[in-house]
Amino acid sequence: VVAMKISEVRELSTGELKEKLYSLKEQLFELKRKKAVGTLERGEDVITVRRDIARVNMVLRERELNEAK
Repeated sequence: VVAMKISEVRELSTGELKEKLYSLKEQLFELKRKKAVGTLERGEDVITVRRDIARVNMVLRERELNEAK
């Protein structure tokens, strides 16, 4: 799992961000399942995906606030 840079996140359209958020949440669910079963090789992947989700949510919120102005 490779972390996304904030500049990469900002380049995506709002629709693409929502799709990315959905896929990241699915990926996080799968990683948590693997962790519970004991087959997760790299525990830091969970942290990376959680940070990516936070980045996407932050950019979506920024855009929402900019549209409100």
